[in-house]
Amino acid sequence: MQLGTNPLLAEMQVLKGEVAPSAGIAANPIQQINNHSGEDFGALLAQAVGQVSQLQSHSAQMATALELGDPTVTLSDTVIAREKASVAFEATVQVRNKLVEAYKEIMSMPV
Repeated sequence: MQLGTNPLLAEMQVLKGEVAPSAGIAANPIQQINNHSGEDFGALLAQAVGQVSQLQSHSAQMATALELGDPTVTLSDTVIAREKASVAFEATVQVRNKLVEAYKEIMSMPV
């Protein structure tokens, strides 16, 4: 059986070309925070919170640009940025909860 030109396949290939990552989306969204320089835990935690804050501000800037009609900002990029900020914030809250739980457990230990 010979396959000819399938209009659905042609349309899918056109859409694939349109979905190429834009400049606003990082190729590797996962960032590792490594402690190679001997920094203390507080500095690493502050760095992580700073990155979450940057993600949130970037998300807000993209949303504002989209609302103002900036042609370089797409709805999909804005939604992705908003979700990245949301996931980062939720992870930060979970880390904070674990730290508070560990602190309470340490404080309840007999000396």
